[in-house]
Amino acid sequence: MTETREPTAEGVARAARKVAEILPVTPLLPLEVDGRTIWCKAECLQPVGAFKIRGAWHRLTDLSAEERPRGVVGVSSGNHAQGVAWAARRLGITAAIVMPVDAPQVKLANTRALGAEVVLYDRPGGEDRDEVAARVCAERGATLVHAYADPWIIEGQGSTGIEIAAQMEQWAGGAPDLIVAPCGGGGLTAGLALAAPDARIVPVEPEGWDDVRRSLASGRIERVAADAPPTACDALQTPATRPVNFKVLQARCPFGLVATPAEVRAAQRLAFAKLRLVMEPGGAAALAAVLAGKVELGERTAVVLSGGNTDADAFAKVLAGND
Repeated sequence: MTETREPTAEGVARAARKVAEILPVTPLLPLEVDGRTIWCKAECLQPVGAFKIRGAWHRLTDLSAEERPRGVVGVSSGNHAQGVAWAARRLGITAAIVMPVDAPQVKLANTRALGAEVVLYDRPGGEDRDEVAARVCAERGATLVHAYADPWIIEGQGSTGIEIAAQMEQWAGGAPDLIVAPCGGGGLTAGLALAAPDARIVPVEPEGWDDVRRSLASGRIERVAADAPPTACDALQTPATRPVNFKVLQARCPFGLVATPAEVRAAQRLAFAKLRLVMEPGGAAALAAVLAGKVELGERTAVVLSGGNTDADAFAKVLAGND
C-alpha cells in the first residue's frame, strides 16, 4: 500500500494537467431542481464510462522504469478495473484486475476487452479482495493500484474538481460552493476536497454501505456491517475507507448522506429523461440524494455523475419504473 505518501493539492493540479493532455473535458450540464440550477458533471461519458480513468492514468504514468515491466494489479468491481486496463494498454503495461464473481457482466467483459487479465474472487462467500490482490502482487512482483487507498489515485480523481471549477467559473458565475459526489472508499471525495478547498464536499453512499458517513460522525474509521444488505450500487461496495482518505475527508466533509434504492432508481430515470444520460446505480447516488432534498443546495452546486456502466437489461427495468 502506498499510504506513506500523502495526496496534495499540488498533486491534484499535476494530475489534471496530465489528464488534460489525453482526454477531453467531460460536460457540465445544468439541471433545474426545485427552481434552482445545479450543475451535473457527466463523468459517465469518459472512455471507460467512469471517472476512474483519471486516477489510473495518474498512477500508471508515475510508475518507475523498474516498476513498469513487472505490471500492475488492481482491485475493483468494474470501473476502476476499466480505468486501469485502459491506461495499462495505452502505456504497454501488463495489468491484472481482482474482480468479484458477481460483478456486472458488462464490466467484466469491458475489462477483458481492454486487454487486462481478470482474477475473480468470491465476494458473496466472504473472500477478501485485498488479500487476493496482495497474493497476486507478491507472486508477480507487481505494483498494487488500489481503487481508492492510494495518493496518486486520490489526486487523479481530484482532477474532476479542477475541471468543475473552471467550467462553473464560465457557466455558473463562480467556483462551486457545494460538491455532492457518490462515495465508496473515498478516493473521489478526498480528491475533490483537495481540488476545491472553498467548497463543501458531501459524500453519498448507498443504504447499508454508509461506512464513510458513520466514520465522519464518530471521528474514527467504521466498517460496513457484516450483514450489509445487497445493493445495486456495486461500484460503492467498499468495506471501509482508509487512513489516507479519511484524513482528508475529516478535514473537509461536514457530513455524509445515504441514498435509498428507490431514490437511486428515481435519479437514474431523471438523468435519462432530462440529461439524456445512462447512469449506473452507484453513479447516480449523489444526484439521488439531491433530488430527495437531503442536502441544502448552495449558490453554485455541482453534482458528480460518476459512472454509466450498467447492464442493458438492468437499466431497462429501472426505466420501466416497476418499483
